[in-house]
Amino acid sequence: MGGQSRKWMILVATIWIQAFTGTNFDFSAYSSELKAVLGVSQVQLNYLATASDLGKAVGWSSGLALMWMPLWAVMFTAAGMGLVGYGGQWLVIRNVISLPYFVVFLLCLLAGCSICWFNTVCFVLCIRNFPSNRPLALSLTVSYNGVSAALYNLAVNSLATSPSSLYLLFNALIPLFTSIIALIPVLLQPPVDPLAHDANKRDQFTFLKLNFFAIITGLYLLFLHPSNTLTSIFLFSGAILLLIFPLGIPGIIYAREWFRDNIYSSFRLDGSGFILIDAEELELHKELLSRECSQANGLTYDNSDRLLLGVSRPASQFMIAKDQLMMLGEEHDAKRLLRRLDFWLYYVAYFCGGTIGLVYSNNIGQIAESLGHGLMNSKLITIYSSFSFFGRLLSAAPDYIRTQVYFARTGWLAIALLPTPIAFFVLAALGGDPLAVQAGTALIGLSSGFIFAAAVSITSELFGPESVGVNHNVLITNIPIGSLLYGFLAAKVYDANAKSGSSLMTDSAVCMGKECYFMTFVLWGCISLLGLASSVLLFLRTRPVYDKFERNRRLTVLD
Repeated sequence: MGGQSRKWMILVATIWIQAFTGTNFDFSAYSSELKAVLGVSQVQLNYLATASDLGKAVGWSSGLALMWMPLWAVMFTAAGMGLVGYGGQWLVIRNVISLPYFVVFLLCLLAGCSICWFNTVCFVLCIRNFPSNRPLALSLTVSYNGVSAALYNLAVNSLATSPSSLYLLFNALIPLFTSIIALIPVLLQPPVDPLAHDANKRDQFTFLKLNFFAIITGLYLLFLHPSNTLTSIFLFSGAILLLIFPLGIPGIIYAREWFRDNIYSSFRLDGSGFILIDAEELELHKELLSRECSQANGLTYDNSDRLLLGVSRPASQFMIAKDQLMMLGEEHDAKRLLRRLDFWLYYVAYFCGGTIGLVYSNNIGQIAESLGHGLMNSKLITIYSSFSFFGRLLSAAPDYIRTQVYFARTGWLAIALLPTPIAFFVLAALGGDPLAVQAGTALIGLSSGFIFAAAVSITSELFGPESVGVNHNVLITNIPIGSLLYGFLAAKVYDANAKSGSSLMTDSAVCMGKECYFMTFVLWGCISLLGLASSVLLFLRTRPVYDKFERNRRLTVLD
């Protein structure tokens, strides 16, 4: 029983770490002031945002560090990186020290790398302590990373002095304090014993309740906005209480018999299949597939679900039929991964969907300012953060409703990408309307949040759970590339309009007017349509293997 309680303490500690280490999402809150202090152009400011995202490209270093360092040491190394990276920027923006642009770039890179190291710590904690419910643990904890900007916004508004620079100071200090608080649960990890079937189901029910509390937290942060310092203090205290609330889980564990006899028994969860791929299902699926499809060279199904060989296809179906996956969960090394058409479709969908949403969040400050909504900056940051949180929570929905509504996870990905082009075209057409800007920001946050959280599961399902660490790091190389390209595009359009006669000029080249981002929104909308098309094609190519896997699983359950 003590071990069961301790693993839930670790989950709560992981939630705290994720909730306070999504520090890259508040870049737009201080970017304008940083731009003015450094005296740089919008293009140069974009390079600083790219540097933070570039840290994700070296996220593999945290995995290497775990080979030589204990987990707690990796966690505090991440905190140290953030302390130096954000602390140095805070000293610059407060004019305490003066640093050349290149050094500030390196500080941003170091700060971005710290986020990846924190994420690695959280992933390892979830995987070690919840091997049977890994997807549920990951989706829940990763979701809290999306509320970081909203929490920091409340914390900053609780103090009345120099709010922009306070973001950097809190980014430097709060993750360190969170690491200190999380140290004891990390050091006291229980031994992991295989769970009995009923214990596994009870864990899944606990995750369901935790998701309910997470939704309450997201709604709290979204709809309650501070009007003054006192209100901000009150609301921030309430948010902290909501994060502390899951500490009641150990009590829930000790009272599990009561839940099982009075509540849990009324829910029919048998065969719900919250986890799309576990070890037993994967082995069964491999056996069934090997017997039925050993001579197949592609996935062309007839009405009996058997593979047909040598069937001619119209040219229009070539992209759908060529080199389709034979089974879910098949391991792909990096070399084989890069030869897969499915991977590149997936890469383009992520590159033109979630990544472009992240770049939008980096530019919220300048977008709000140029459209004349500068006073809404903190509100837009909260909206993006909260809806990103809801999007991440929604990424677990396919696992919870699987027995009622089954749909391939790649199909959910395509649906999740749909709001992004709609949002950009709304922003291009109605950017002068504050409600339109808020609605567009919400849609982009919802879409990108879903993609960020669902990506780990999709990568695991399509290209193998054992190879997900390497393969997912290959996938997210699109983030720094997209941050550079999309941000550079937006910055060039911004600076071009700032140099025209239609905008207000200052030493830091501030552009005012709808023209500053109109063309950017149009181009981003078109690019996101390309991502949507790529995701639809990926869904069409992978739907047969998803459907076949689900039919085999249900037959096994019935047997």
